[in-house]
Amino acid sequence: MRPHGTPLRRPLVGITPDVEGEAEAARYVVKTAYAEATLRAGGLPLVLPLSAEVAVVDTYLDRVSAVVVTGGAFDVPPEAYGQKEREGLGPLKPSRTAFETLLLQAALRRRLPILGICGGMQLLNVVLGGTLYQDLARELPGAKDHEQRNARSQPSHPVDVRDGSVLAEVLGRGQLMVNSTHHQAISQLAPGLRVSAAAPDGVVEAIESTELPFVLGVQWHPELLLQSMPLQLGLYRALVQKARETRR
Repeated sequence: MRPHGTPLRRPLVGITPDVEGEAEAARYVVKTAYAEATLRAGGLPLVLPLSAEVAVVDTYLDRVSAVVVTGGAFDVPPEAYGQKEREGLGPLKPSRTAFETLLLQAALRRRLPILGICGGMQLLNVVLGGTLYQDLARELPGAKDHEQRNARSQPSHPVDVRDGSVLAEVLGRGQLMVNSTHHQAISQLAPGLRVSAAAPDGVVEAIESTELPFVLGVQWHPELLLQSMPLQLGLYRALVQKARETRR
């Protein structure tokens, strides 16, 4: 039992970075919102530099108690889900996707808590055997524009959170407003996952594992909504709490 007045332990939460530039000018970039949300939720963020070595990924996961796979302005390579490139596909970052794939595979094997944000949710679905729409506007008739023009710190459309889901336990069931910054989305859902929220046009907005304790992906960016919608911090708080339970 924790002594009265003793601060809760801050578990290490691994956060994947983006990569900008090439060769000697390449640099890692992480939006501060990811780290700030993790800190506010009681965790200790740790940026995980890219590596193609399984041993390095395993060493990372020996130290962290949870993983956040972040989003970015790039797409998942279609060959990762058995398709060829079609019109509408955006830029790719193969080295980042390869690293995050290794990281997700290893974290899933270890049953670590995982939170996939936007592109991180899409990659989670692909790693587990699902597919993506390469471009919503071209491939899903009736889909609305999911790339909002207003500030991402403000919500742009509702999603319906499904009863009985982990997401409903974390954020509450029913309608929830979210921001939207993506042109790809889940097409075929991977085995072992279920949809926990969808937009009015049917686009999948959140997924979660039916087999593991806390593996959750959301298509929006909760860390950017903390000023306008403080309840969105609940996603990071739930991740950090599971991280504490994973490694005491």
